[in-house]
Amino acid sequence: MASPVPDALIRAAERLFAERGSDQVSLREITAEAGATNASAVQYHFGDRRGLIRAVLAKHDADVERRRHALLDAYEEAGTSDVRRLAHALVQPLADELGNDDGGLGYLQLLSDLFNRPNPPYEPAAAEDPTHSVNRWRALVMPMLTPEAIRLHRRFDALRFTVSELARRGRTGRKDHRLFTSQLTDLVTGLLLAPVSEDTRKLLR
Repeated sequence: MASPVPDALIRAAERLFAERGSDQVSLREITAEAGATNASAVQYHFGDRRGLIRAVLAKHDADVERRRHALLDAYEEAGTSDVRRLAHALVQPLADELGNDDGGLGYLQLLSDLFNRPNPPYEPAAAEDPTHSVNRWRALVMPMLTPEAIRLHRRFDALRFTVSELARRGRTGRKDHRLFTSQLTDLVTGLLLAPVSEDTRKLLR
């Protein structure tokens, strides 16, 4: 029979991350929140803090991947070039986590914290996997962006903006996210397609 402790630790981390942000929560606080009697429970079950973070991400990533691939499949089947529809495919699978009472808000806050660090971490396997939904999305968006926009990492900025805004939304306590999500999709579309000014072009040269 599997131990209930790992799941309790993951849920405790999600709750605390949602309340205070992942960088403001210690492993000791997570252990206490989970009601674990072993002070080294996180290390025992996950190896270290990074292992716990990976477990939180893994709990949600599979559903986000499934939802985004479904949207990208529909996009490719339609055979049209539509940046807003691609923006929707980036935003909506993550926005669905706003309504996930099983740790969705903690997951979004964790993503926001990771993407807003000075040197955001990447998992090498995901970065090199063309079947990962974000990499698939990046490849579909690329032909519609200017070379300057690509060099300026607009696709990464779109993802970072998305998770930051969703984490902020999660802290409001609101329940109806339809208007917010549509507006966020509009903003991501604008971010991707915003003209690169001549001043910026000169600095790129």
